[in-house]
Amino acid sequence: MDSEQLLAEIREANLTYLMLAQNMIRKDRAEAIFRLGVSEEAADLLGMLSTAQLLKIASTNMLLCRFRVDDDLVWNLLTSHNVKKVDNATTTQLHASILMAGRYTETMTVTH
Repeated sequence: MDSEQLLAEIREANLTYLMLAQNMIRKDRAEAIFRLGVSEEAADLLGMLSTAQLLKIASTNMLLCRFRVDDDLVWNLLTSHNVKKVDNATTTQLHASILMAGRYTETMTVTH
């Protein structure tokens, strides 16, 4: 993959992410804030962007979305590595979701 193709894919991913985020925010703001892991201020801003603004922001050469998971335990749960045989996929997913939700809540408490 050459750098032009990589930049085009980053722009496409940015636009897709921004459109998804905006649709989620407009449909159910509280759920979107939780699922996207963004602040209330960011949600307000994203919800108000025009199509032209979305296109302009998406055209940057930096990827706008990032992984929220920076914890080995959560990655292991999500990828089913090192899972005991008594666990099943649903329980493992639920455990990972609970851990991520708790970390998001901690982050929001610290920033407010």
